[in-house]
Amino acid sequence: MLARRKMSLSELAERVDISLVNLSKLKTGKIRAVRFTTLDAICRTLDCQPGDLIEYRPDQPEAER
Repeated sequence: MLARRKMSLSELAERVDISLVNLSKLKTGKIRAVRFTTLDAICRTLDCQPGDLIEYRPDQPEAER
């Protein structure tokens, strides 16, 4: 979505008022949770839906559980 909107991660961080480090962790999937207010702010800024930004990926294959 950043590329589609021709926006840098730094610019998004500034517009959403979230640290660049935390936004980078969100982008790389290195976090386990995100606040709805943060997701809302990102979606408003990028003019998109949450499903455009996130997808479900199981932690481990079903057979290993």
